[in-house]
Amino acid sequence: MTSSAELPNKMKATAGFREWLHALGVSLGTALLVIAPFFWLGNASGHDFGFHAASWLDAAGQWREGIFFPRWTEWANHGFGEPRFIFYPPLSWMLGAALTFVVPWNAVPGLFIVIVQTLAGLCSFALARRFLPKNAALFGAACYAANPYALLIVYMRSDFAELLACALMPFVVLTALQLCGLAENRQGSLSRAIAMFAMAFAAVWLSNAPAAVLASNSVAFIFAWAAVVEKSMQPLWRGAGGLALGFALASFYLLPAAYEQRWVNISQALSLGLQPADNFLYTMGNDPEHNAFNWIASSVAVLLVVMTGIAGTAATPGTTQERESIARKKLWRVLLLLSAVAAILMIRPSSFFWAHLPKLRFVQFPWRWMAIVAVPYAYFSAAAMMRRRMRWIWCVVVLAAVCGTATLLVKKAWWDSDDIPSLQEAVANDEGFEGTDEYDPVGDDRTNLLEKSARVQVLPADGSGGSAPNAEIRIERWTTEERVVRVISDEPLRVGLRLLDYPAWRVEVNRRAVTPEHAENNGEVIVALTPGTQRITAKFVRTPDRTLGSAISLLGVLTLLALLNAGGVRLLSASP
Repeated sequence: MTSSAELPNKMKATAGFREWLHALGVSLGTALLVIAPFFWLGNASGHDFGFHAASWLDAAGQWREGIFFPRWTEWANHGFGEPRFIFYPPLSWMLGAALTFVVPWNAVPGLFIVIVQTLAGLCSFALARRFLPKNAALFGAACYAANPYALLIVYMRSDFAELLACALMPFVVLTALQLCGLAENRQGSLSRAIAMFAMAFAAVWLSNAPAAVLASNSVAFIFAWAAVVEKSMQPLWRGAGGLALGFALASFYLLPAAYEQRWVNISQALSLGLQPADNFLYTMGNDPEHNAFNWIASSVAVLLVVMTGIAGTAATPGTTQERESIARKKLWRVLLLLSAVAAILMIRPSSFFWAHLPKLRFVQFPWRWMAIVAVPYAYFSAAAMMRRRMRWIWCVVVLAAVCGTATLLVKKAWWDSDDIPSLQEAVANDEGFEGTDEYDPVGDDRTNLLEKSARVQVLPADGSGGSAPNAEIRIERWTTEERVVRVISDEPLRVGLRLLDYPAWRVEVNRRAVTPEHAENNGEVIVALTPGTQRITAKFVRTPDRTLGSAISLLGVLTLLALLNAGGVRLLSASP
């Protein structure tokens, strides 16, 4: 039998579950509307579409080989490879690769967007519902799932990793507010509040590095503001603990990515056209295509900032002293200030901060701060719906702004469903796809690599350009992380492998480690051999930085479990 004391708790739990079902329905419905043009126009092939689709294709192929966590991208640089998976956060390319086993390849981008934008709506609902009634929070969820910046990413940028990171931003903000005391700690204890924030923060870093830099600066601002408001150092210490645990959880990716930057041309990430100075709002340069896109991105940013300002004004909390009203005031102030800071960092007078804040320049595009502005925009939009006189007016304004932005972007986007089949055909034909400048190993110039190259080439022994000696080549094994070649020749010779030299590759001849040579104009692995039968083995090995990063992450997971074990785990509360 159920006691009278248990009945209200069960009814409350049931009501909360129904609210989350409604939030799921609204978020999923909005996400489907976002990709509606995909059904008749094909996939939106934005700037980064090929990069992400190629990563999904390569990772899925390695899973079939039995490599669970890929580190080397086999088919980049037309089969010469690159260490892309060491430097690019894993969650997005792993999700994309997983979806290839569920739906046809051409349906993967659309399904990815639906999943991620549904998650975005749910995270926004979690933040808004903590402070606002259910219907208002549902409206906020829809606003966030279809916010103007998300539309820009979906239709024109195709940066699936950043889209995933943006989906998590409201939850990062919510857990940060709980940790520093600006929102009621529904986790029941400080230890679990730290654990929840750390998981959310780590998830953003494992999704997209530029978005994670924005998130790091934003939560640091929140913690600092809380310390000022509360006149206490506790928010800073709590925030530092959460950040430390979050970084520890992501160390299996972060530590190798940071350490191994010295092994690649990472500075190419800030080449001409990719620096903050080239991408402040409405900055014009010598590239007409860059100017056209920057104008569109800048206009979307201005629209989002203006909408946030209007919604924030409409959502100004009342003067009552009730506990809920006081909590809303605290949230309103910190979100309004966060929006203002983000808006300022999009314009050229903020150049000083871009030059001096840690790693901020690697964000590249100042208008990326829209990822932060979108969180207050959704919350303020939800709060504005509580004003009876503003309710329908604001609903119409939001609908007009979103539909107008979507219409413009759909018209400006490039629609093409042939990209993925072309990548598949290139891999099937042993040709691969283009590499990435910033992941190109030091000593290589990927533009000098042949687009169609044999896996093994016989070269003259002295490198003088004479005729190559006769040799018998047998490829015994050729996988992503191991290449074994047997060479039989009566003369000394050199053998070129279709592989770029990188410190994680261990090259052996007859089980003895050797230092490979390089081609004159690129980083192709070349091995000098003596006459006779020689067995060349190239194996991608675990470097010490990867081992240390994994150990730190394991320690972080154990710490996380200990924190979560300090009582029951209550992930989310739907009630305000």
